[in-house]
Amino acid sequence: MGISIPPLAWPRATAGAPETAFQRLWLGFLTGRVMVALALLLLQALGQTFNQAAEPLVLAVCLAYLSATLAVRLLAHHAPPSPQAGAHWLSSIGVDLAAVCALQLLHTGGMNYTPLLGLPILMAAVLGTLTLALGTTAAATLLLLAWAWWLGDHGGGDAAQRYLQAALTGTGYFIVAFLVHQLSVRLVRAQQAAQHSQLAARVQSQVSALVIQHLADGVLVVDAEHTVRIANPAGLHLLGDPAAVAPFTLARDALWRPLLELARRSFLQEAPQVADVTLLAPGQSPIGLHVRTWLTAPREAAGEAAGERLCVMFLHDLRELEARLRTEKLAAMGRMSAAVAHEIRNPLAAIVQANALLDEDLHDPAHKRLANMVQQNADRLARIAEEILDIARVQHQIGHSPPSVLALDAVVAGIWREWREHEPVRRHGSVTLGADQAHVEFDAEHLRRVLFNLLDNALRFMGHEADSLQLHTLVSPLGHASVQVWSDGEPMDRSVERHLFEPFFSSASRSSGLGLYICRELCERHGASIGYQRLARHTQRGDVGGNAFTVHFRKAGRLQKATSLFDTIVV
Repeated sequence: MGISIPPLAWPRATAGAPETAFQRLWLGFLTGRVMVALALLLLQALGQTFNQAAEPLVLAVCLAYLSATLAVRLLAHHAPPSPQAGAHWLSSIGVDLAAVCALQLLHTGGMNYTPLLGLPILMAAVLGTLTLALGTTAAATLLLLAWAWWLGDHGGGDAAQRYLQAALTGTGYFIVAFLVHQLSVRLVRAQQAAQHSQLAARVQSQVSALVIQHLADGVLVVDAEHTVRIANPAGLHLLGDPAAVAPFTLARDALWRPLLELARRSFLQEAPQVADVTLLAPGQSPIGLHVRTWLTAPREAAGEAAGERLCVMFLHDLRELEARLRTEKLAAMGRMSAAVAHEIRNPLAAIVQANALLDEDLHDPAHKRLANMVQQNADRLARIAEEILDIARVQHQIGHSPPSVLALDAVVAGIWREWREHEPVRRHGSVTLGADQAHVEFDAEHLRRVLFNLLDNALRFMGHEADSLQLHTLVSPLGHASVQVWSDGEPMDRSVERHLFEPFFSSASRSSGLGLYICRELCERHGASIGYQRLARHTQRGDVGGNAFTVHFRKAGRLQKATSLFDTIVV
C-alpha cells in the first residue's frame, strides 16, 4: 500500500510570506531543467560543429526543450502544483520524458541520453505523491526496455545483456524514487511541525506579553548582565521611571541597587530569592517592595541546547499589600461591629426609655441638662448602631433589588426638594439640571440614599453663601449621564482622600464613616461609579475651588417602574 500526501498537506505560498523549502525545491527543479536544456543545446551545437555531421532534428528537439523549460520557469507559480498525478504534470515531467525519448531515438552517434530520465523521476518523487513517483519511474523503465528492444531489432548484439541492463537501471530508479519520496514526506512533516511550533510559540509570546502588560504587580525580566529585557508598565512605575524603555541596565540608577543585588544573588546561588527592599529616591518618599525572583531552567536540566538564563522579578508594592490587609481587617471589624450593634440596641432602648421617664420628674435645671445629655448621646449611639446594621441590609438588598430605569433630572429634582424640606433655612444651594431626556438604570430609593449622603457631607463643610453647594446633572458627548454634588469646602488631605470610600473611615470624630462606603456599594451594584475630585466651579464670587463627588451612570434603554426593597432608610 503506497504512502501519499494529500494536496492540502503541501505548503502553499501566501502573499508576502517567505518561501518554504518545497517552494524553493520546485523553483530549483525548474531552473535545473533550463540548465540541462542549455547544456544539451550547447553540446549538440559543438558536436555538429566539430564532427561536421548535421542532425537538424536533434538540434530542433534541443531548441524545443529549451523553449518549453524556459516557458514553464517564467510562467510558473511560486508554489508547486498539486502532488496528485494529472495533466498539470505534462508540462514538466511529460516534456522531460518526451525530450529524452526523442533525443535517444533521433541521435545517430554513441551518446546515451537515458541518464537524463533521473531528472523527471526525482521531480516526481520529491514534489508528487508516491503514485506519481512510481508511475514516472515505470514510464522511464518502459522507455529503457523499449530502447533495448529497438537496438535488438536494428543494431544487433547481445539482446539479453541490454534487457538486463535496462531492468537493473529501472530497479535502481524505483529504489531511488521510493527513498527520495520518503525523505520528502519527512521534510513536509518536519516543516509542518516547525510551522505549528512557531505559530504556537508566537501565540504564547503574545499571550505572555498581554498578561505581563496588564498585571497589577511589576514584572522585570533580567539577564545575567543585569540588563532588563522586559518590563511591564507596573514595574516601570514601581521603579520610579514610567518613561523607561527596555532594554536598560539596573546599574544605571543607584535607586535600583537593591534590585541589582537581588538579581546578582539569584544568579550566583542559582535559586529563587524573596526579600523586602526599599527604594530611596532623593526628595521622594521611600518605596517599599516585596520582591520575588525566579530563574529559567537550571543548567543541569537544560543542557548545552538551553538558551540564555534569565531572572524574572515580581515586584509587589508593600503599600498595596498593607492596604489590602487593612481592608480585610476592616471587613472583619464590620462583621463584629454589626453583631455588637445588634446586641446594643435593646439595652440602649431601655436606657432611652428610662431616661425619658426620669426626665418627667426632674425640675432642677442641672438635672435637666444631664438628662438631655444622656438623651443626645443615646440618640447618637442608636444612630451609629443603626448605620452599622444598615450595611448588612444594603448588602442583602443590593443582591435582591431588581433593576429599574429612571428619568434622571426628574428624580434628582424630587430628591433635592425632599432634602431641603428638612431644614429649609440651612439647606440651600443651586441646582442645574442638564440631563434632559436622559434615563439611567438605578433604584429610586438607592439614588435617594446616595444623594442624601453626599448632600449631608457637603452641608457639613460648605460655606454660608447661597451657591456654596451646587447640584448638577449632565450628559457627556458619548451619552453617559452623571450627577455631581459640589461644595466650596477646604481641600482634603491626601491621606484622607485615599481612604474616602473605606468603611469606618472618617475625618470627623462624630461620624461612623459608613456613608460614602454605602454610596460606593450602591453605585457598583447598578453598574455606576462614584469618585471624588477637587475642581473649581463658577459662583457669584467668581471661580471657587471645592470638593466634588460625581456619580457616573451607565446607559439605559427603556423606562421601567422603580422598585425599592429598603425597609429602613437611615440618613
